Amino acid sequence: METSSQILPHSNPTVNPFPQKSLEVADIVVLVLYFVFVLGVGLWSMWRTKRSTVQGYFLAGKNMVWWPVGASLFASNVGSGHFIGLAGSGAASGIAVTAYEWNGLFCVLVLAWLFLPIYISAGVTTMPEYLQRRFGGKRIQIYLAILYLFIYIFTKISVDMYAGALFIQQALHWDLYVAVIGLLVITAIYTVAGGLAAVIYTDTLQTIIMIIGALILMVYSFIAVGGYDNLQEKYFAAIPTSHTGNSTCGIPREDAFHIFRDPVTSDLPWPGVLVGMTIPSLWYWCTDQVIVQRSLSAKNLSHAKGGSLLAAYMKFLPLFIMVLPGMISRVLFTDEVACADPQLCKAICGNPSGCSDIAYPKMVIELLPTGLRGLMMSVMIAALMSSLTSIFNSASTIFTMDLWRNFRPRSTEWELMIVGRVFVLLLVVVSILWIPLVQASQGGQLFIYIQSISSYLQPPVAVVFIAGCFWKRTNEKGAFWGLTIGLAVGIIRMVLDFVYTSPQCDQPDTRPGVVKYVHYLYLSMILALLVLIVVVAVSLWTEPPSTEMVSRLTWFTRWDRADGIPEVTTNDITPQKRNSEVESTAVGADPTDGGSNSSTEAVSCTTRLKKAILWLCGMERRKEAEDQPPPAPLESPDILLYERPLVTHILNINLILCTSAAIFLWGYFG
Repeated sequence: METSSQILPHSNPTVNPFPQKSLEVADIVVLVLYFVFVLGVGLWSMWRTKRSTVQGYFLAGKNMVWWPVGASLFASNVGSGHFIGLAGSGAASGIAVTAYEWNGLFCVLVLAWLFLPIYISAGVTTMPEYLQRRFGGKRIQIYLAILYLFIYIFTKISVDMYAGALFIQQALHWDLYVAVIGLLVITAIYTVAGGLAAVIYTDTLQTIIMIIGALILMVYSFIAVGGYDNLQEKYFAAIPTSHTGNSTCGIPREDAFHIFRDPVTSDLPWPGVLVGMTIPSLWYWCTDQVIVQRSLSAKNLSHAKGGSLLAAYMKFLPLFIMVLPGMISRVLFTDEVACADPQLCKAICGNPSGCSDIAYPKMVIELLPTGLRGLMMSVMIAALMSSLTSIFNSASTIFTMDLWRNFRPRSTEWELMIVGRVFVLLLVVVSILWIPLVQASQGGQLFIYIQSISSYLQPPVAVVFIAGCFWKRTNEKGAFWGLTIGLAVGIIRMVLDFVYTSPQCDQPDTRPGVVKYVHYLYLSMILALLVLIVVVAVSLWTEPPSTEMVSRLTWFTRWDRADGIPEVTTNDITPQKRNSEVESTAVGADPTDGGSNSSTEAVSCTTRLKKAILWLCGMERRKEAEDQPPPAPLESPDILLYERPLVTHILNINLILCTSAAIFLWGYFG
């Protein structure tokens, strides 16, 4: 990478021209109290659900009410990558990145009102399972399960790990491995032990901490800059002293305070924002296992809708608590956050391509008083842990239900419980092994990689789900070839993006036209149209799907009474009676009734340890789990999709209010 012709006296990497504050004793105390509190909530939640069954572990017993569901949706979406990435993008280019958040606001409502009724009526646990039932065969289910795991392990985990590690290094100057391994261990304890219920309850706590802490920092930042009007004036003057004057490097964009930007030359063209961004957003909010799994854990459709509404209302916040504070950080710390000289950037944050990613951590460390810095450190760790636990639990669900059960179709529920928990531990190991790559990338190419994944791999999957849910004629061959062709084209473009990287702002752009002129949001639109054409054409040219592959699996057939499936009502489902033999036959029960004291004590010690381990995993009653009757037949749609009229009216009124407010904000900031 070429360096600037102007070598600054403070660009020596061995000298830190910008001394940083660090956390004090009071901040550390707040952090420790936070960890104790979160671990306590995670352990408490173990008693809130039956963890020894597949439904209890992976879907929290389908007994969650609307507010923890909504909080978990928000916390799962807003990880530490959001705080770092949104604030950094705000510092670098303005408010346009908010479009991702407000686009997701509409899509989470689409999930609750259009997609969830189909998933609930179908009685599915995972998204690949839905496609397997909708289209038949194994190849699409296994294909998508592997793709989802790839996306989770090598993109979501890595981004959140990088962002969390960046914040920890800025604030504490801790060793990266010690900090992240400690976080992962605490995260894994309650994820493995409590399942989805523990994740949702702790996510609720994390959400409260995140919003309170971020609002406090927002207030401090606006006081420091002198209000929104002053921000608009000062942002355009926030040009670093390292700017040489002969390039656009380090100069704020003229359209920084607009979401809708030029359709040809801008970084986020407005047609791509409205259409191209919506397609991967629909994939994420309506078909991604991490999000849908939380909604499926709700006790009924009304609570699922209420959770989506709560999440949608909270999606208004990122502009005000993340993006604008990032822009303020550029104003207050221009030479560091907006550095334009590669050598200086390398000295400040270790990344020669720019230091906008330190915008949010810089605000926390420099602006907040003692104690509140510890609270905001807790906010960032909360964001990291909530997103990691969501990924761990959902990836474990997909691996167990879609891959393991296909390889071992006769596996018992006990075996599935063990496999699900062991896979979480495997993910922890993979996360730790991924740290060197995250550390080496320093976030520069990593975020570009994430954008590529979203734009190139997700649109084909989104189109197949939409066609499967809303067009009964879609069949397995159409879905498979649409996925295959769409992903092949997306991967080709992704490879081209890595081969022909974006030039520095002061360098000529020599990339091929297909990379240079076709924005990734436009490619998302092209990919979606291509896949839709393939799905429709192949489906019409081949045999239609059977009745079993359509009934209760599309929007228009969600009320069907599936042939051959006996309908049951809630009165028919009664809890299995417990008997006194269960306790005596539980795993680890002392088999000895007499004998020497020494042998009895030895066996007792062993069984106590075994009981403790099994209790931690919620699997202390193996006999009880094995004696459970087979799952009850799928209930009637009249029961599964029932909503009380008054509740329905309240939800629909809130739907109108929420969407109206979103449209107003789009127009105001457009």
